[in-house]
Amino acid sequence: MDPLLFLALLFFVAFFCEFIDSSLGMGYGTTLTPLLLIMGYSPLVIVPALLMSEFIIGMFAAFMHHRIGNVKFDFRNDPDHRLVKKMKMLGYMPRSNASKIVLVLAACSLFGAAIAAVVATNLPLFYLKLFIGVIVLSMGLLILLKRNSKHDFSWKRILGLGILASFNKGLSGGGYGPLVTSGQILSGVDSKSSVAITSLAESFTCLVGVCTFLLLGNTIDLKIFLILLAGALTSVPFSTRTVKKLKVKNFTMLIGIATVVLGLFTLFKVIF
Repeated sequence: MDPLLFLALLFFVAFFCEFIDSSLGMGYGTTLTPLLLIMGYSPLVIVPALLMSEFIIGMFAAFMHHRIGNVKFDFRNDPDHRLVKKMKMLGYMPRSNASKIVLVLAACSLFGAAIAAVVATNLPLFYLKLFIGVIVLSMGLLILLKRNSKHDFSWKRILGLGILASFNKGLSGGGYGPLVTSGQILSGVDSKSSVAITSLAESFTCLVGVCTFLLLGNTIDLKIFLILLAGALTSVPFSTRTVKKLKVKNFTMLIGIATVVLGLFTLFKVIF
């Protein structure tokens, strides 16, 4: 294949995968990784480039979601929060609820990754991936069954969700989006905000992954990284506007269907 044609194909693949990810909160790494493997790239080229591009894209997608009104991020310190009052100059708590969720999910990334490292040395990967596939599928089915119900917000569920999702990310390198997006909806967060929160939280998780790769002496293929970044960034304004225009009820159903599909896909890969 002509090199320019190949790069153009890679650009449009990244555009499509990120459009799905920024619209539904899942699918960029999960879809793009096997496609790049089929195209002949090795995992050591794919993973660092994906993580680095996803770090930047997640930040940009979150900014666009905030700007267009799909979510409200406010990371200014809340002087009225009891933790800030108690700790004074050392205390910090962001003002908006969406920002608080991002903070909790980002903190869980380190804890979940540490648990993943311990568990991975003691349990067969087959059973772990089977477990994750069942959870993702179950969450998608619950969203579809309860999409018309009102869910009370729960910090306990958010905390457990953050640990579980980062555990899965640290163990398998993917599956963060489906768990975090669907889990937030089942924890009482509205579907549009959950997509934006997932984008920002996952970008912090990807930053940890990139730093780990670089510290271990790996490098990032700049050509692949820049093409993926260009294609994905181009799609973000379109995807955030798509989220803005969709009705919440229909959007929640789309997320449920996407989660079920990814859950079935995960189980298929594990079993077959």
